[in-house]
Amino acid sequence: MNSIVDLFQLVFSNIWVYGGTFLLVLSILVFVHEWGHYIVARIFDVKVETFSIGFGKELYGFNDKAGTRWKFSLIPLGGYVKMFGDTDPASAGHKETVGDGIRARAMTAEERKHAFFAKPVWQRALIVFAGPAINFIFAIVVLALLYATYGQPVSPPTASAIMKGSPADVAGFEPHDRVTAIDGVGISRFEDIRQRVVIALDSPMVFTVMRGDKELTLTATPERETFTDRFGFQHARGVLGLIGAAEGFSLKDVVAVDGKPAGSPEETAAILKKNLDKSLEVTFKGIDGEKDSALIVHPFASQNNELGVEGAEKAQTLMISEKLGNEVVRHGPVSAVLAAMSETKNVISGTLTALGQIVTGVRSPKELGGLIRIGAMAGDMAQAGWVAIITFTALLSINLGLINLFPIPVLDGGHLVFYALEAAKGSPIPERAQEYAFRVGFTILIGLMVFANLSDILQLIL
Repeated sequence: MNSIVDLFQLVFSNIWVYGGTFLLVLSILVFVHEWGHYIVARIFDVKVETFSIGFGKELYGFNDKAGTRWKFSLIPLGGYVKMFGDTDPASAGHKETVGDGIRARAMTAEERKHAFFAKPVWQRALIVFAGPAINFIFAIVVLALLYATYGQPVSPPTASAIMKGSPADVAGFEPHDRVTAIDGVGISRFEDIRQRVVIALDSPMVFTVMRGDKELTLTATPERETFTDRFGFQHARGVLGLIGAAEGFSLKDVVAVDGKPAGSPEETAAILKKNLDKSLEVTFKGIDGEKDSALIVHPFASQNNELGVEGAEKAQTLMISEKLGNEVVRHGPVSAVLAAMSETKNVISGTLTALGQIVTGVRSPKELGGLIRIGAMAGDMAQAGWVAIITFTALLSINLGLINLFPIPVLDGGHLVFYALEAAKGSPIPERAQEYAFRVGFTILIGLMVFANLSDILQLIL
């Protein structure tokens, strides 16, 4: 119960940060998605009757010269584009009349040219596909601009230390091993290692490693770990035990060296100076009541010139990395786009893998995030700074595009399935069949949304 009380206190004390950020990000992404449908529809000369951000009662709107009603609606949790000739925003059916009731009349030949349903199947498919596609393009553009202006945080795929007894230790990893590929796929950043290990859970992974000039193949099985974040939401992740580039460790936190208790920082420095340029086991004090951590390190003498030197800035810091921490790399235009495309591909791959694990029972369905969890993440990103919230917006755009491509009736992917069947058989799927399919799809979608949001609430309460 404390977690939900803490969450509500946190959210309500920062209502504009959490609520405002969530609605702003969601509105931007909905607009981008629907604009994809809209602009391609206009390219193919389809009349768009309504472009709405949100559902329900209109709060504000205006008509443009083309006759489209642009509006903001009461419930800001989505949006839609309604095209001429459709009976509803989901394009679940069409009508060949204009107007309603006694004023209804048959469409003229000229009006029919601007109706969505009257367009060739390939044009309708492109209009539908444009929504998810623009989400991917938007994410790539945003990330590319970020990488070209601010830069991309990059750390070398090199282990500065190995956790004693971890899967990496058992597999034979050593400090300063450089990972060049995982399961045959090349990598260039430590972030790539972390992303793939986290999503792999406890599945075996094959690592291609450079140890000096020698190439090795090591097989390691990450350890599955379930942790609870500060809001009370549970997550499962794989843990390997590789430590990336680190700034160094304070000697005040050293408990033992090679199993022998450490003394004062000065005494510890003297012991360590005698063991530079060789592998040794250093045990560090646990943080916030956690147990102590033993790391296998290989500190270089060249990186520890100030160790134990009285008055030196790093006299009481053990440097364990050949390179220190993350480096922010500012890309050129081409490399920025390539890096953004690579990140987009990684997010899509990771999301599909995680969803597959949920479907097969490998990962708990409790990890499906609802509006509460997404809102909490948005607020956290906003407090972390503009780089974090921009990155979060891009990643959420990728997921929005991907989810909309799932072959569930009502979603864009469901429409594309119907258009593929229509193209294959040479005639449209009967509207009655589509109507039933859309009802089933709508039920599935609502069920998933209810489950995800109830799961969020229950995890906070229990």
